[in-house]
Amino acid sequence: MSRIALVADLTREPSTSGLVPAVVRLGDHLTRCGFTLSSLEAGADVVLVWADRPPAQPLLDDLLTRTAAGTPVLLGGPTAAAYADLAPVLEAAGIVPGSVTPVHETRLRPGPDGTDVTRRVAGDVLVTDRWLSLEKVRDDVEVLLTGMAGLTAHPVMTWRPATGIGIFSAGSTSSTLDDPSYRLLVHRWVRHALGMSEPAAVRVGVLGYGAIGHEHNQAISRVDGLVLSAVCDQNPARVDAARTLAPDVTGFDDGEDLLASDAVDLVIVSTPPSSHAEWALRAIAAGKHVVVEKPFCLTTAEADEMVAAADSSDRVLAVYQNRRWDADYLTLKRLVRSGAIGEPFHYESFVGSFAHPCNYWHSDEDVSGGAIYDWGSHYLDWVLDLFTQPVAHVTGSAHKRVWHDVTNADHSRVAIRFADGVEADFIHSDLAAAMKPKWYVLGTQGAIVGNWRHERVIARNNVGNLVEDPLSASESPAVLSVHAPDGSVTAVRPAPPPPEPFHRELADRLLTGAPMSVTPQGSRRNIAVMEAATVSAREGGRPVTPL
Repeated sequence: MSRIALVADLTREPSTSGLVPAVVRLGDHLTRCGFTLSSLEAGADVVLVWADRPPAQPLLDDLLTRTAAGTPVLLGGPTAAAYADLAPVLEAAGIVPGSVTPVHETRLRPGPDGTDVTRRVAGDVLVTDRWLSLEKVRDDVEVLLTGMAGLTAHPVMTWRPATGIGIFSAGSTSSTLDDPSYRLLVHRWVRHALGMSEPAAVRVGVLGYGAIGHEHNQAISRVDGLVLSAVCDQNPARVDAARTLAPDVTGFDDGEDLLASDAVDLVIVSTPPSSHAEWALRAIAAGKHVVVEKPFCLTTAEADEMVAAADSSDRVLAVYQNRRWDADYLTLKRLVRSGAIGEPFHYESFVGSFAHPCNYWHSDEDVSGGAIYDWGSHYLDWVLDLFTQPVAHVTGSAHKRVWHDVTNADHSRVAIRFADGVEADFIHSDLAAAMKPKWYVLGTQGAIVGNWRHERVIARNNVGNLVEDPLSASESPAVLSVHAPDGSVTAVRPAPPPPEPFHRELADRLLTGAPMSVTPQGSRRNIAVMEAATVSAREGGRPVTPL
């Protein structure tokens, strides 16, 4: 495990005071990537410096001594500008400094030598920051990233193998350091300086190839580092469907054969929820990494067994919480986290209509876990991602009044009370002739409302007549608005989500050790809340503390 000495030589002046905790958080992120934080005195495999002032002579001497001995030294954020008058550092880095740009929106783009650093980065990385423009003067300087200043692309991230010094001149604000894409670039920069290459692509096997299996297939085909090698389904037509995107995929009709295959490194368990734990445990026992469809499982006991098995076997375990990256949820999360409505204290969410539930396993309580587990796998995951404080108790209710040909409840409600008094409600109803907003969030300085869109897909049939197909409201992003105390309302347009975000994170986790947004512990927390709500509903709505 490589050791990083993270040197934060910052003055703590108002203009840079936010950098101190941001650098600490960056260090925490690097530890989650598998590195160990060390000190200069204890020794390190790489030194990462964040400074807004010239170094004291002992520190400068120490850094130059380390590079001469073969230890990479990386100068991040404002450090290049702070060291801009130090000829020994600039000569070793092989660059000539220009001027510091104003704070502006900057697109960080791949440089001519940046393949390893920008692998699986979805397009340009957009940051709002100031940075020192650089000019490469030595032929052996690798330009990993560039940024535009005026009409000129300047090196922003460099690495010089001959002298062991690199510069990443963007990263002078806390918002930049906290940006997940920026952190990914720093992680890759460190790996590049250490000469850490990626292993071979991860070979994926899908157990159960329904509609969501095809979604995985499409994403895998677009993400560098993942390849679909096998599919298991008892229906041969589904295996054939997988081959439309992955012609060389191996087909199985028995799950045990898939798990025994030496050509599979990771198994996606896409079977009904009641069998998730069983198949995940079998896959881990067979030495495979595992992705489980949502819900993770049905009980906290199952979740604990799965997490323990993955930990003891050093296998990656993740849940495909694909709606964590829905455009409207990402926008809601950004608004809440930015303080747009002050401190949020009351949250409501809703999904449903007055319509017969589907007749698939989703509506069978024994297989799906019940109505709370169905949409709750997404909606309660959102709640618990937004509010990370401990849960005090959960209450649940369920009604069975109309749709008696299925076993799930027709209408269910989950109410979460957090330890600090924040409240969150979720309703899923197939008896809602009038729909509530998708989101209704109150804060100490305003509110956020997410209203449903009611759209129709319009096309022509084979003779040219108009065909209108109502699109389910749940498949359209909500229309978000921020309501201020003075009565003003500001519409907020959701930003498009990044392409294949889950699968990109999955590949980074397996190939570089980077952490994922969705963690087994977070997924276990969701199961605990849904399990407690189900118990509460069966027992007349009594408050239940999640296990």
